[in-house]
Formats: sequence, structure tokens, C-alpha cells
Amino acid sequence: MEIKDFTHKTTVKVRFHEVDMLGVCNNAVYINYFETAKLEYIKAAGLIPEGGIFSDGNLHFIVRNEINYLGHSYFDDELEVYSKVSYIKNSSFGYDHIIVRKKTGKIIVDGKGVVVFVDPKTRKSTPLTDEFIEKIKKFEPKVQLLKEQ
Repeated sequence: MEIKDFTHKTTVKVRFHEVDMLGVCNNAVYINYFETAKLEYIKAAGLIPEGGIFSDGNLHFIVRNEINYLGHSYFDDELEVYSKVSYIKNSSFGYDHIIVRKKTGKIIVDGKGVVVFVDPKTRKSTPLTDEFIEKIKKFEPKVQLLKEQ
């Protein structure tokens, strides 16, 4: 993954309660940064319903997270979290993330995630809506469409 391939960036700052006794950011915190970036991504892509998040009754569940630790961040570091939707399938889509320590410009974490669209009544996977797919394609022109026709 290369930074130039990403369309969205969110900046976060490592807070005091996210570090250990040595001031190093705890490894589990990076998943929270991915979640923050995903929320900012869906806002930027126009995917928040008019009534606000959760107002449309649609459910999207995270079913997989994968993370690679390549370096460290420390208390008060500014981090740039790059995100993109890399592919769309019938009922799921994949995110890619890179986290860069702003001070050094070095990638310290990369990761991937899979999100599944779930029917709120049956709690089973259901096809993504055409509206969702079109908004992602508009925001993320290089997204891979792996959806069966």
C-alpha cells in the first residue's frame, strides 16, 4: 500500500491515556484510530443518512480487522490516518488503512478491514444498496467492484 493511492486522510493525536509507562502508544489503540478514520470517511463520502448516523436502521458490522505494526508512536504525536474502500462485493466491502507518524513521515501501521451489510431484522448479510455503491464509486473511483452481476 502506498499513500498516493489513498483518497482520504484523518489526523489524530496520541492522547495520554493511550500510552504505556514509556509513552508508547498501545497496540490496540490503532484499531480505534481505524474506526475514527472510517467514520470520517463515510461522512466525507456522503454516506451519513439525513437523519444522522443510525437513523436509517441499516447495519454494517466489522467482521475482520488486520493490522501490521511497523513502528511506534508516542504521547502527543500527530498521526495521519489514510483510508480507502479498496473493494466492494455483494454484501461486503473492504477498507485499507495506513497510519503515518507526521513528525517523521514514516508509516508505522497498516491494516485492512472487512465490513458486512446486515439486514436489521434477520441479522443476516444482505446486498449493499445501489445508492451506497454509487456514492463509494464517486468518492473512490479506483475501487474494485467484485460484485456478482
